[in-house]
Amino acid sequence: MIRTTLTAAALALTTLAAPMASAGGSVSFEVNPSNADEANAIRLGLAIYQIARAAEGDAHVYQNGNGNGAGIGQSGGYNQGIVHQEGNGHHGTLAQNGCDSYGIFQFGEGTNANVAQGNGCQTGMLFQFGW
Repeated sequence: MIRTTLTAAALALTTLAAPMASAGGSVSFEVNPSNADEANAIRLGLAIYQIARAAEGDAHVYQNGNGNGAGIGQSGGYNQGIVHQEGNGHHGTLAQNGCDSYGIFQFGEGTNANVAQGNGCQTGMLFQFGW
């Protein structure tokens, strides 16, 4: 009885998952701090990323793949912006207005992100995975 139920459940999940996987799509999650310590930890993590990549300046774009597009616009001082794209067909833009820190990390195929930070001193990270 249990074996029959498990077999039926596995077959149902396989049948449902096959069209979704072939249809394409993406999943995203964003990390935003809830206090100053978390914001400082994100800033530190982004700084370590930039050191590991030997990035110079306040804006860094890394692309590995084909058909990717990225842009970072910054005004004011003390901004830290990263767009990291692994795979093909990604689009990512980041606008910062001063004292902002943010990283967009895109993996797989065909993700899209447009992040605008206003009023200064905002921090966060966005992770996207596309298929």
